[in-house]
Amino acid sequence: MKEGIHPQYREVVFQDSSTGTQFLTRSTIKTDKKVTYEGRELPLVTVDISSASHPFFTGKQKFVDTAGRVEKFQKKYKWGQTGDSKK
Repeated sequence: MKEGIHPQYREVVFQDSSTGTQFLTRSTIKTDKKVTYEGRELPLVTVDISSASHPFFTGKQKFVDTAGRVEKFQKKYKWGQTGDSKK
């Protein structure tokens, strides 16, 4: 590999802004913020949403009732109905 063309790959702390949960991982992201994590000073990246606050992962996801959607569509556009009543 060529020297000097690859970004620095290092440990970085990602912090969820809504829950305050911190995750230690490795990344090439650039940031000027620092945080002390487990006794070490590491770069800090703040994210708006993570698995700690996302409704899918927290179990607070709202399910949309899909029953009747097809029937509603068919009724609205008269789908599957014939124009004449002759058989």
